Amino acid sequence: MRRFLPALFCLTLLAAPVRADTVMVAVAANFADTAHEVAKAFAARSGHQVILSFGATGQLYTQITQGAPFEVFLAADDKRPKRAVDEGYGVEGSVFTYAIGQLMLYSADEDLIRGKETLIDGDFEKIAIANPEAAPYGEAAVEAMTALGVYDSLKAKIVQGQSIAQTLQFIKSGNAELGFVALGQVIKMQGGSRWMVPQEFYRPIRQDAVLLETGKDNPAATEFIRFLQGDEAGAIIKHYGYAREQQSSSNLDGNVKPL
Repeated sequence: MRRFLPALFCLTLLAAPVRADTVMVAVAANFADTAHEVAKAFAARSGHQVILSFGATGQLYTQITQGAPFEVFLAADDKRPKRAVDEGYGVEGSVFTYAIGQLMLYSADEDLIRGKETLIDGDFEKIAIANPEAAPYGEAAVEAMTALGVYDSLKAKIVQGQSIAQTLQFIKSGNAELGFVALGQVIKMQGGSRWMVPQEFYRPIRQDAVLLETGKDNPAATEFIRFLQGDEAGAIIKHYGYAREQQSSSNLDGNVKPL
């Protein structure tokens, strides 16, 4: 089982059996801080425990198809949860949008970012983005730069993180002067400079969740899905700068225990 799980998975749990009151959740890296708070609130309400594992959406989906024991998948796009259902890994009727993300241009340098002019001028050595093949926020970054007409001129300056979490680390460590991250990653950070990229420059980042077939008989997994759709989780998600859609009840088994 070790080869499937990203490094952020707590190693002390690998030797422990998965109990009925534990749910294993694969989470897109941009949602890490938010997911920790949602999981804490869920545990307080339900008594169930959530084991979170983070990574790029594409990498996590590959792990799911290779047999990783995740029971819920919180992606950073709306493509892979649907694909999970289509390919037999996800439960029919369980897909829903849990958050809509916002792309942010961020730098640890308080004087560097002055809006889109910073990208147009290109007065920097390196700009970080997440791998657009694996991370939807990286794909959105490419879309934004293309829409602004600067992608070709900046292409040689791009450094790619394997995930949006690594992208932010490149910026914080100074390996890149600036980069594209998720608003939710930096909303509570002090200092630096930033520009919220207007929605007109990239397609909406609809982040969908899906109950996986491995979790359909686990009450903790189905309850976690329902909790994620509710007002308490919604308030946490909005607090981190994500938009929310009106949630309808997912088409899950009627025997789910009420919280």
